[in-house]
Amino acid sequence: MTFSQLSYSIFEDSTRQYHVTDHVDAEIKNPYEFQTIEYFLYLKNWIDAVQWHFEDIIRDPNIDPVAALTLKRRIDKSNQDRTDLVELIDSYFYDKYKDVQPLASATINSESPAWAIDRLSILALKVYHMQQEVDRTDAEPAHLAQCQTKLNILLEQHKDLTTAIDQLLAGYEAGTKVMKVYKQMKMYNDPSLNPVLYAKK
Repeated sequence: MTFSQLSYSIFEDSTRQYHVTDHVDAEIKNPYEFQTIEYFLYLKNWIDAVQWHFEDIIRDPNIDPVAALTLKRRIDKSNQDRTDLVELIDSYFYDKYKDVQPLASATINSESPAWAIDRLSILALKVYHMQQEVDRTDAEPAHLAQCQTKLNILLEQHKDLTTAIDQLLAGYEAGTKVMKVYKQMKMYNDPSLNPVLYAKK
């Protein structure tokens, strides 16, 4: 099993488990050993699933403004947790390939492996929810046909993305790719870098 296949199977499992309760405050029951890469992949998708539904809720046109602000704060925290976890997964790859001597002709990829894995996690959620639309019995045939077309595209994206991830990891292992990781350095979360926050001191 390739790394992308392992990741996607974990993402599918996490997505299914989230939808058992389908509630943003449901308790996560991560089945993997703490701090293993499988544990972090499961946690990553769970965070994505919760945030997916946060984004649904906040778009309710009748949402109470106070509740919306509270939810926006939760979305902000979820975004930060997601970023932190992506960087942690990148650290796993960086450590895994740290002893590989890159070839003189080695190239740099525009995206780190963990950010590609992040897109794969989101893709698993898109596939799940689009399949739900395809399976609806209360929708018009035109809607079902449109959703099936979109699902087919998502499945093609899955094939392309998993291939690209595995090719990238093979490149690191062979020394034909150089892994460089740049942390996000989000300024708006840092009280010393966000002028709205440090102006209030």
